[in-house]
Formats: sequence, C-alpha cells, structure tokens
Amino acid sequence: MAWVSTHGGAGASTLARLLGGADLGRRWPDPARGEPSQVLLVARTHQAGMQAVSQALHALRNGEQPAGVHLMAVVLVADAPGKLPRPLGRRVRVLRSAAEVHRVPWVPAWRLGAEVDQLPKSVRVLARRVSAPLAHAGRS
Repeated sequence: MAWVSTHGGAGASTLARLLGGADLGRRWPDPARGEPSQVLLVARTHQAGMQAVSQALHALRNGEQPAGVHLMAVVLVADAPGKLPRPLGRRVRVLRSAAEVHRVPWVPAWRLGAEVDQLPKSVRVLARRVSAPLAHAGRS
C-alpha cells in the first residue's frame, strides 16, 4: 500500500514507518511502474488538511490518478490534542460519506520523534486494516 500526503506535514511518513507501506509524499503511485495500487490518503484535521483531502478525493472521483490506483481509506491525523471544533467534525462526517475514514489521535511523543510503548487503539485498528486490505469492505 502507499501512503499519500494530501499536504505537507500530514503525518504519512510517521504512519509508514510505524505500519509499513510506501511513503510517496504528495504524489500518486504508478502501478504500471510496480508501485502499490492501494492508497491511503493522509491529512491533518485542521481546515487546510480537510480541504486538501477533499480535493484529493475529488481528483480520484474524476479519474485524475494513474490507472489502477484504488483508495483504501482516508487517514485523518489530529493536528492538536482534544476534541475537534464543530465545523471540522462536520467535515469528517462528510468525508465518511465518501470514503472509509480512520482517525489518528494526538500523540505528544511523535512530535519529538519518540516511540510510544503502545500504539493508540485507533492506530492498532488501522494497522489491522492495512495488513489485510482486501478483507475489509466496510467503513470504520
């Protein structure tokens, strides 16, 4: 699978390091060149991140990616500790109507490049999802 950042600083590099897969930065994979066809779009939960992931989903819907690329899920990485402001929560609900969405909570240790003893539950769920991409068809 390929982690595709929808904007700089989305968190795809950290997720790829923790869960495996190819970190492709902000570009689509090219399955014709042997790159993974299954994509996880990654964005932060701030306004710019939500807008960027919406644009990426729109591009997918319009076929603007290389042939053979398939969306596994959208992964939203918390941009701050605590609950999302209501307008951003509404954006998450809209995204869930268009794609499978996984939320990654704020992990203070990751800001410092440190490891955690145990991954948060939502990240463990995501790890199971990405380890068996064809076994899951529903939304999380």
